[in-house]
Amino acid sequence: MEKQEWMLRRNCSLTPRQLGLAYGVLCCLSFVVAGIFVMMGAWQVIFFTLLELGAVAVAFLVYARHATDREHIALSPDCLLIERFDGTQVQRIRLDPVWARVAAPRGAQDLIRVRACGVEVEIGRHVTMARRRQIARELQQQVPSVAQLRHAA
Repeated sequence: MEKQEWMLRRNCSLTPRQLGLAYGVLCCLSFVVAGIFVMMGAWQVIFFTLLELGAVAVAFLVYARHATDREHIALSPDCLLIERFDGTQVQRIRLDPVWARVAAPRGAQDLIRVRACGVEVEIGRHVTMARRRQIARELQQQVPSVAQLRHAA
């Protein structure tokens, strides 16, 4: 059996690079407008421009930090590996596929639950409910077949 993999990514409309470019354009336009007001004698506008661009920078940094959040699931006969990428943190959970049980989400806000040997992991927070159910079905089908292959070997 080949290794099965699933990648559950956040749906982001802008990559961090595109976000930086958008911020650069916003800064240029804001400073042009502020410059016009400063030349007309309203020098106080520059302080509000700096305040505005600082607030937007903080919001963009928070967005960019989590734009690449994702969950990676890899199933092989030896291991069910679940990796969570959240900002700068990476969490890796290794489970034995022989003992793994997958519970599909029931409600609209529920996540997929994977249990094995007293460890429970919730996955699917970055995808839609339909995609969660699909992945849960695929995992429920694949996990027992991996266990059977391992016992046959």
